[in-house]
Amino acid sequence: MRKADIVGSIAEKTGIPKVDILVALEAFFKEVKTSLVEGEPVYVRGFGSFILKKRAAKVGRNIKKNVAVDIPEHFIPAFKPAKEFVQAVKESAHELVEHKEADMAD
Repeated sequence: MRKADIVGSIAEKTGIPKVDILVALEAFFKEVKTSLVEGEPVYVRGFGSFILKKRAAKVGRNIKKNVAVDIPEHFIPAFKPAKEFVQAVKESAHELVEHKEADMAD
């Protein structure tokens, strides 16, 4: 599902114009990015957390030049789903497999 699909689905379910939903969605994304850049995690109860994960310093290799490269310690954005979210996906996983198998048979 793409962003346009999400906007369309929300507009259909709520009756709110797509433009307004797109503006709200973009504002949400911007706030999440800004918070993470500032080192502040974002918690959405029942959905999950947008957090920073620390990557330790390590030595990598540039295989084209066959040279060791020092990679400094850094942070990357990550998403940790809420327990309710994980449980809902686990319970529906069998339906997804059956649905994909049915599509492949056609």
